[in-house]
Amino acid sequence: MGRRGFLQTLGVGAAASAASTFSPGAAGTAAATPGHRSAPGFGYQPMFDRLFPRLEPFAMAGPALTEALLDIGRPGGVLDANDDLSAGPIRLITDLSLSENNPNSSHQSAGSTFMGQFLAHDMTFDVGSNLGSATEPEASRNGRTPMLDLDSVYGSGPAASPQLYSAHDRAKLRIESGGAFEDLPRAGDGSAIIADPRNDENLVLAGLQCAFIKFHNNAVDSLRSGGVRRAGDFAEARRLTTWHYQWLLVHEFLPQFVGPAMVDNVLRRGRRFYQPGAGAGMPIEFQGAAFRFGHSMIRPSYRANLAGNPDGSPFFGFLFDTTAAPTADPNDLSGGCRSARRFIGWQTFFDFGDGNVKPNKAIDTTLSTPLFHLPLGSIASGDHPTVLPQRTLLRHVTWSMPSGQAIARTMRLETLGAEAFPELAGYGLGLEASTPLFYYLLKEAELLEGGRQLGPVGGRIVAEVLLGLLQLDAASYLNAAPNWRPTMPTRSESVTGDFRMVDFLTFAGVDPTSRGQ
Repeated sequence: MGRRGFLQTLGVGAAASAASTFSPGAAGTAAATPGHRSAPGFGYQPMFDRLFPRLEPFAMAGPALTEALLDIGRPGGVLDANDDLSAGPIRLITDLSLSENNPNSSHQSAGSTFMGQFLAHDMTFDVGSNLGSATEPEASRNGRTPMLDLDSVYGSGPAASPQLYSAHDRAKLRIESGGAFEDLPRAGDGSAIIADPRNDENLVLAGLQCAFIKFHNNAVDSLRSGGVRRAGDFAEARRLTTWHYQWLLVHEFLPQFVGPAMVDNVLRRGRRFYQPGAGAGMPIEFQGAAFRFGHSMIRPSYRANLAGNPDGSPFFGFLFDTTAAPTADPNDLSGGCRSARRFIGWQTFFDFGDGNVKPNKAIDTTLSTPLFHLPLGSIASGDHPTVLPQRTLLRHVTWSMPSGQAIARTMRLETLGAEAFPELAGYGLGLEASTPLFYYLLKEAELLEGGRQLGPVGGRIVAEVLLGLLQLDAASYLNAAPNWRPTMPTRSESVTGDFRMVDFLTFAGVDPTSRGQ
């Protein structure tokens, strides 16, 4: 199903079906059937809400504000890194002189960007608001469960989403071949048959979706002693896959995003601001601004693999290239296509210790130039503008979002003054002193953390929401079995109680060794 069809289906009730998930039995035992939750005081709320409901919008909505936000986010504007795309995708990676205005991160690898995008698609899908038009969060439906339960992979389970599952073994998800290696199952028009079409937006996301499918299927195989199929195979394999995924978030990716000290503070001392009542909605300060920090981490181009091309050379490509003519096997990393070379060599994206890993970009107020020229098909709602920063800034008007400064003061944290935003003063709207939250948090990361991680305001929002969603979910390992440790083998083929993304990819069988590369 395409993005527009998916949105239309959600509008007539599929969101309720997508909310189906699973609940655990006793810690370490097989999970129960999908669709039940029993955490005291917890209820899934399929809409958005606010972390700071008493704070005023950052600016008065109107034509002048819209014009200013469009200008801030325009191609060639203050957020554009102005990458020299004429240099080509290879030189933009190998020639560091081309990155002076868009510096590499010294802290994170290229894959963490896409893991963040995968996480976002697992938690949130705004299917009700109109971009740039004021909307109350409670009136807009969230098309994903916000519980980090991989509903973007499992859909509503084998019974309600049979198209996602093998016809020969209902405990396993469908996976197909792209020629050289795995590919998502696809319809005749090339569209992916997956629970969330956004996960075929680009080749790296599609590769992650494949990795999760293969991890689950291998977990099923590992549960079957002597090949005997059991009624609980699917539920237990889903629990194992989901808990290892949640472990990676808590122990690998969240510390990269916000710093280990922030993670430890929230886990040990509790959440101060994300305190949902009877149910857990998705806070707009997180969805519309804070967790979009990953836009700044995206590179203009990537090495998809080391030997994917027909001549055995690496496949390099821009993330998107809207100037190229449509083809069945484009030279960019857009999704929706199948060919032998369209697979991900994960040694570029995560550190397997072979020297091939590449960094993402620093978290700052420069975004890679391809993000200012998105293909229309990559936008779920199918509407303009096709400039990602403009869409993000207009979302602040949609949600009547408070300023970064107001939130910092409410949190009693260091607050960036107007002198930190001289580039915004010329608009005459006071944006230098009352700054859109997304822009504020990028600047905060740049000035206070050197672009390595989010600053105190952004880090607090992201850590509290992500950990809070896990703590409030009866089915998560952090709630159901907080002392649980990973039970799958690492790359060393032994169970150590620790687990990293390279171990996840190895168990899934998509690692460099499994590919013979």
